[in-house]
Amino acid sequence: MNVIMIINDSMRQDHLGCYGNSWIKTPNLDKLARESAVFDCAYSEGLPTVPTRTTFFTGRFTFPFRGWQRLEPTDLLLAETLWNRGFQSAMVTDVYHLHKPTMAFERGFDYTKHIRGHEGDPYVVDPNISVDVDTYYKGDGKDTSVKAQLTQYLRNIHHWKGEDDTFVAQVMKEGLSWLEKLKRKDNFMLWLDCFDPHEPWDPPSPYNRMYTDPNYQGKDIIHPIPGRVEGYLTPEELHHIKKLYAGKVTLCDRWVGFFLDEIRRMGLYDNTMVIHTSDHGEPFGEHGYIKKAEPGLYDELVRIPLIIRHPQGVGAGKRFGALVETPEIFATIVDFLKTGKPPRIHGESLLPIMAGQTEKIRDYAYMGYFKRTWRVSDKNWSFVLSLEKGRPNELYNLQEDSEEKKNLIEEEKQKAMELELELRRFVANLR
Repeated sequence: MNVIMIINDSMRQDHLGCYGNSWIKTPNLDKLARESAVFDCAYSEGLPTVPTRTTFFTGRFTFPFRGWQRLEPTDLLLAETLWNRGFQSAMVTDVYHLHKPTMAFERGFDYTKHIRGHEGDPYVVDPNISVDVDTYYKGDGKDTSVKAQLTQYLRNIHHWKGEDDTFVAQVMKEGLSWLEKLKRKDNFMLWLDCFDPHEPWDPPSPYNRMYTDPNYQGKDIIHPIPGRVEGYLTPEELHHIKKLYAGKVTLCDRWVGFFLDEIRRMGLYDNTMVIHTSDHGEPFGEHGYIKKAEPGLYDELVRIPLIIRHPQGVGAGKRFGALVETPEIFATIVDFLKTGKPPRIHGESLLPIMAGQTEKIRDYAYMGYFKRTWRVSDKNWSFVLSLEKGRPNELYNLQEDSEEKKNLIEEEKQKAMELELELRRFVANLR
């Protein structure tokens, strides 16, 4: 048996058709979902990019203990667990943060391929390459870092000619190349980690105009400055940015679909577990800010897609409302491959839920930004504990206020105390 893990960074759950979106085209992921177990209440435990990868690779909660940092030498990693169990493994990724010196996310993999150039990756360093940054950038009078990052990105992609050059396309094609070269087509894990649809939101034609307003006359602001929307972006600009992001979601769906069609052709689909998920979503002004500028642990950021296709049809075509989190990925993979669950893994396998043997593995979901904010949720309530001076705690009734707009921290003090106690007890008991 084999495992293929597909991550699309910054993929909002509510932007996929299989999660109820009616206007963004995601036919390939929708098809995968129809053949899979779909988890409606999946949450990202530690945010953002690098902490989530740490969670994926260690199966442990990170938000109380560590933030954006390298893997530690004492971490026991998923690829290392499989390394001496007879499994071949590969990671193909364009997440340039994983390639930075000392980060060590390649540990345990037999093969790694880092596709360079996404976002601010210092890949093309020729200062003579001229790029038109202002066509795609709107400043706020204070920023220097985002503009420099965008300048670097445009230099990195200056040679692109079309859709085949996009990063998601490169990741999928490199993953297929590794599979084609395998002499033994069983007992492998392929980890495909795509930074798209992460910003910059610059999908090529026709995706760049697939959802936008034809009457819009402004810039394609593909890499807005993270922070408050009010006073920076007009409603028309914000609307346009959202549609550019939607176009990139459809671009990702097209290339994930291409990859899945190819592994069907190669005869690998029927003996391979396929997992599709993300590290987090993306705010677009729902709570007043854009991008991950604020540690706002609202559903548009922390709720993620999680689709698991079992080759033997376990859970196929079913939706599950159990609260599940990113540490479950590790536990589910080692359960499926029957390698044994290592000690100190916090995650729980999802196979019993998929098989109908149990309805839930958790009563609460816990998540957070290290040293900034923590959140605990059940199906009815969400409590956010601020660890930053001057930032208030928050409490939302999810049944009556699914968009988390009305903070009930003063009106429901008893409920807030109960949930804060649950959150603090959970953290205190983590080992």
